[in-house]
Amino acid sequence: MSYREACRQAIRDALTNDPRTFLMGEDVGLYGGCYAVTKGLLDEFGPSRIRDTPLAESAFVGAGIGAAVAGMRPIVEIMTCNFSLLALDQILNNATSIAHMSGGQFAVPLVIRMATGAGRQLAAQHSHSLEGWYAHIPGLKVLAPGTVEDARHMLGSALADPNPVLIFEHIVLYNAEDELDPAVASVDIGSAKIRRPGRDVSVLTYGNSLPKALAAAETLAKEGIEAEVVDLRVLRPLDNATIFESVTRTRRCIIVDEGWKSGSISAEIAARLSEDLFFELDGPIRRICSREVPIPYSRHMEEAALPQTSAIIETARILVGSR
Repeated sequence: MSYREACRQAIRDALTNDPRTFLMGEDVGLYGGCYAVTKGLLDEFGPSRIRDTPLAESAFVGAGIGAAVAGMRPIVEIMTCNFSLLALDQILNNATSIAHMSGGQFAVPLVIRMATGAGRQLAAQHSHSLEGWYAHIPGLKVLAPGTVEDARHMLGSALADPNPVLIFEHIVLYNAEDELDPAVASVDIGSAKIRRPGRDVSVLTYGNSLPKALAAAETLAKEGIEAEVVDLRVLRPLDNATIFESVTRTRRCIIVDEGWKSGSISAEIAARLSEDLFFELDGPIRRICSREVPIPYSRHMEEAALPQTSAIIETARILVGSR
């Protein structure tokens, strides 16, 4: 199954299993979604369940919040996370605050899906990774499925959460394919997951940097360096236990984050490791992030701006070589 089809099947299951659930967003209906994730769902469920909206993120995210407070289970799609900034007031000042300001009398069981990341030459207004910004906000759960299995099953768990959940789907991953284990019916949206065990260095990452980290680990293994790849996948709340256990085991850490380095999720993780595991480390924490520029359109410049497998390999060689 492709990552795109996994997302579609997850939405179909949600709509089938709960009559309170509906999907709304820009071009999700007639057009089938700008990345074809929702193609065919309008014909299957009709316009009352698959609702095309105007180009007004603040308006339709606000409508989703209202529907959630009123007892519905809305799935709101924002075409790209860059555009989510137009709805930041709704997300920060309403979705995450209502439960607290009402003393727990109201819940906001809202799920917002949005495309994130670069790699498809969509330039600066459609290519940034803003997950770290949202991971700063209390009251949100921030998910970043990096595998087909997580894309297939995270949505159901998110809809069962009484609080707002953001799901960031990386645009490059939509074409990724993998076999699904039929025995898996749900995934934990509270923990990270070790995707490859190792003993020499922990590589912490998420989203489209996950396959890059796994490819780097394959190359490093041929050189006798065993990299442990940890898929963060839940950016808020961070799974300190899994992260700390891995770094304690390997005593070295590389964080790969497609966001900008300044004020990033990688900075938060590095700070936590420095605070709590400083004396367990045998080398400095290294971070591989996007260049601090708006993402370029040109293919070679876009690639130069993003974390790449080669940088992970070289950083691991230097860090492990310091033994």
